[in-house]
Amino acid sequence: MTAFLTLIIVLFIAVAIWQMVKIFDLAQVGSDSNDQVATDKDNKLNGYLMMGFLVFIYAITIASFWYLGDLPLMSNSASEHGPQIDNLMIISMVVIFIVQTFTQFLLHYFAYKYKGEKGRKALFYADNNTLEAIWTFIPVVVLAGLIIYGLFTWTSIMNIDESEDPMVIELYAQQFNWKARYAGEDNTLGMANVRLIDIDRANILGVDESDPYAQDDIITTELHLPVGKPILFKMRSQDVLHSAYMPHFRAQMNCVPGMITQFGFTPTVTTADMRQNPDIVEKVSNINALRLERKEEIEAKGQELLYEFDYLLLCNKICGKSHYNMQMKIIVETQEEYDAWISEQKTFKNSLIVDEEKMDDIITVDDESIQNENEEAREELIVN
Repeated sequence: MTAFLTLIIVLFIAVAIWQMVKIFDLAQVGSDSNDQVATDKDNKLNGYLMMGFLVFIYAITIASFWYLGDLPLMSNSASEHGPQIDNLMIISMVVIFIVQTFTQFLLHYFAYKYKGEKGRKALFYADNNTLEAIWTFIPVVVLAGLIIYGLFTWTSIMNIDESEDPMVIELYAQQFNWKARYAGEDNTLGMANVRLIDIDRANILGVDESDPYAQDDIITTELHLPVGKPILFKMRSQDVLHSAYMPHFRAQMNCVPGMITQFGFTPTVTTADMRQNPDIVEKVSNINALRLERKEEIEAKGQELLYEFDYLLLCNKICGKSHYNMQMKIIVETQEEYDAWISEQKTFKNSLIVDEEKMDDIITVDDESIQNENEEAREELIVN
């Protein structure tokens, strides 16, 4: 990679020097101005070069589709709204491809057809209302169609139907990791504020300990989702702007310090099923083939040699030096598997660490009260 960057820098320096030499030559006083006038031979050469470059553009486009056109991510969405996003993306790319193909042809063909020739004057006219109406009306209609379709798609995704009783989960972003907070049996998240963070008591998200809704919240470092269940994510950031990005679920939303954002979707494909998808199997196989070539290096770092597919929650905003490593595993599973997992997790009230000195004081007070009760009992026995 370093060698490649060095090569690019050297190339840019060479181009800069070449441009400076040309500028210097053009600035020379007394030079023969006829040397700078293009001849019919020059014009013809450049016309052929324009057509040749057009052929090159089409050739590289066809080659890219042939060798790189297989995009598993465009066909392997794992959320209910995923196909809508994919359709919008495909339609946009098709429109862009058609426009690019047509306009590039006209640009290069006209440069060739109307190349300069001695004795021929260029035709000039001030305006053409028909042409101007055509190249104004067509883009307006196409862009308006894309924008309206995009708005309807966005609205259908973002308007969360509360009547479906979605599971509420908080995604908490901080440099450089994620935490998930489940709303518990009441499906209502307790109040939280960064000012309430107390590391000594393991209150790492600043959850309000006095809020009754917070007592059954569950904080985890791994995100488990039941397949087919609507999920409503509430998102917070502790420090800087992050972006919760779940590519296979076609979900992304900024996590902004000082405010709560939200995004909802319904997962439709379990992790186990996605691992059996032919495109994913091929992708994992290619990755593992590359990792086997670096076996000694990977094992020396203490990392797992073979890669296994998992859904991931990523940060899609450059949030600092370890941004690249800010991710959390997402496991989509059956309702039974999810219930078994969530039953093993500690609730917020049971995860707090009690101050040892306070505990000693409580124990001491309790011991003294027990001793006093015992003394009173003895006195009563003696009196009687």
